[in-house]
Amino acid sequence: MSYLEDVFNYLKRTSPAQTEFYQAAEEVLYSLQPLLDKYPKYRKHKIIERIVEPERQIMFRVNWIDDNGDIQVNKGFRIEFNSALGPFKGGLRFHPSVNAGVIKFLGFEQIFKNALTGLQIGGGKGGSDFNPKGRSDTEIMRFCQAFMSELFRHIGANTDVPAGDIGVGAREIGYMFGMYKKLANKYEGVFTGKSLKWGGSLARTEATGYGCVYFAKYMLAARGETLEGKRCVVSGSGNVAIYTIEKLYHLGALPLTCSDSKGMILDEDGIDLLLLKDIKENQRARLTEYVKYRPNAKYIPIEEYPEGRNNVWSIPCYAAFPSATQNELNLEDAKTLLANGCKCVSEGANMPSNAKAVDLFVETKIAYGPGKAANAGGVATSQWEIAQNASMLSWTFEEVDAKLDQIMKNIFDTASSTAAEFGQPTNLVLGANIAGFKKVADAMIEQGLV
Repeated sequence: MSYLEDVFNYLKRTSPAQTEFYQAAEEVLYSLQPLLDKYPKYRKHKIIERIVEPERQIMFRVNWIDDNGDIQVNKGFRIEFNSALGPFKGGLRFHPSVNAGVIKFLGFEQIFKNALTGLQIGGGKGGSDFNPKGRSDTEIMRFCQAFMSELFRHIGANTDVPAGDIGVGAREIGYMFGMYKKLANKYEGVFTGKSLKWGGSLARTEATGYGCVYFAKYMLAARGETLEGKRCVVSGSGNVAIYTIEKLYHLGALPLTCSDSKGMILDEDGIDLLLLKDIKENQRARLTEYVKYRPNAKYIPIEEYPEGRNNVWSIPCYAAFPSATQNELNLEDAKTLLANGCKCVSEGANMPSNAKAVDLFVETKIAYGPGKAANAGGVATSQWEIAQNASMLSWTFEEVDAKLDQIMKNIFDTASSTAAEFGQPTNLVLGANIAGFKKVADAMIEQGLV
């Protein structure tokens, strides 16, 4: 049995039933073999064994009262995974699917994503199995306050800086920050994704989606191609999807789809961005509302999807942007995309393609941007929000967007050159994993056994 297999088996034995975490760890660990062969010091210092174990795992009960006066109980999590490069940094996810395994996979991915930005931020993640959908503003406020009544003691501007994720937008960040400020008696940049009225950064809302498209732009430019005039499919209808669609329009592409948990929209004329924003950001409604205003568009409920498939990936396209959630694109989806002429996949979500789909994209040598590289623009802009808070300055939208464009180019260049160094110039999965790991591992060695 190989060294990496030993580590992975130990992980499965000591962290049972955490399938999403195993998937993320396996994808990273097995791509590191060329690095371990070239640099034995990482094995000597047991970096692999150390990096797969979080520095701290926090789990707590969240009690709150709903509008009917009934007591509700949820689980809260914060996984502080690695601080070798800076304070723990990563979002909070409020969704029924949240459990320890999901948070650990997200936190583990965050280590390498944050490292790739070149900024001084470590990796962490958190959240709760609370579902904000269908809850009133006052219920969401009560939950956020109850959640923060425990989490506040574990976070800080130089310790752990949470942000938003699925189910956590500016509203939820506001309620949590207000409670943190009261309990900690501090007004500091301990959260990112804040309102522009009290310390948020311009372009933060747009950053993950914009960055994902910028990454695709640089992948294609390296091949002498562009997105201009190309059919594109996008999954999801949250911030990432919405602003992926917006940036695709900026670059002259034609985004045709969006989706939510109940179904998808196919609009051959191109997604009406203003309508989508109104439905999701103002009305907080389902996508079924979209076809009431766009009769030529088609709504396809999940009941009509091919069995075991996501119908978004059945639409012929040049480029695909998975922007919803983990494991939303499987091997059959990948085969269909390629058969229909897809040349580029850039991941706005975290680990949206399962392992077999990733293997196929790498094998066929399409322009494939893994999530830890392609969606790193969001966390990069979060770090700039911290910088603006610390300096008591506010940068323009254009300044932040220009920095974002440049950092996505830097991430692509780093992943691409690292992949070439190890003899696989088109394999950005290998390049991103090795580059991110090496940066963190070298810092861990220099900081000693802590």
